[in-house]
Amino acid sequence: MRKDHQRRFPQLSIFSKNFLMQGNTTTATPPDWTTVRSSLVADVLRKNVRLPQIVRLCVYGESMLPALWPGDFVEIESCSPEDARPGEIVLAMRDGQLFLHRLLSPCTLEGFKLRGDSLPHPDPQFPREAFLGRLLRRAESGNGVAAPGPRPGPGVGLSRAIGLLLCHCAPARRAALKLHSLRRAWARELGDARAGAEHSSSGLTPAEPRAT
Repeated sequence: MRKDHQRRFPQLSIFSKNFLMQGNTTTATPPDWTTVRSSLVADVLRKNVRLPQIVRLCVYGESMLPALWPGDFVEIESCSPEDARPGEIVLAMRDGQLFLHRLLSPCTLEGFKLRGDSLPHPDPQFPREAFLGRLLRRAESGNGVAAPGPRPGPGVGLSRAIGLLLCHCAPARRAALKLHSLRRAWARELGDARAGAEHSSSGLTPAEPRAT
């Protein structure tokens, strides 16, 4: 199931830092409803232990900078805790909230620990049953081409170093977020311009809406 081919994401959204959930509303959601949505995500990932399940979510938190940015769309693949390797970004749930952080060490019977790349300290230990899956792919927009998620390796240490800089230096964090937002907007405009050019060259015109 872990194929690294390109694919596109449908639009989804999340609310509040380190908290992900499905939906496409932009208004605040009552805590009890967000808990229900998180439970639905967990139920999907735990649906069939033999057949990996896939859930697509959007990141709004900043705790995984620079590996993941607010607005990134991620694809989570269900797996057993034993299959996840230290350094992978994994999804866990606690108290109705979903956490997408980096796995620090192999999961044991006592549980496992996670930490955001731009957080100063690890999260409190999670129980083993809180583990839901690992990051499979990511994209910078709901319609963007998916790329494989960050994998364990030398890049983990670099991401952590940059994350600590962004954690302790607020001006650097604000500047990085601003530059990333501008780059994303520029890429979106460029993509729209290319799509318009391809549409014009095809000789097609939008269909006129008809009243019914």
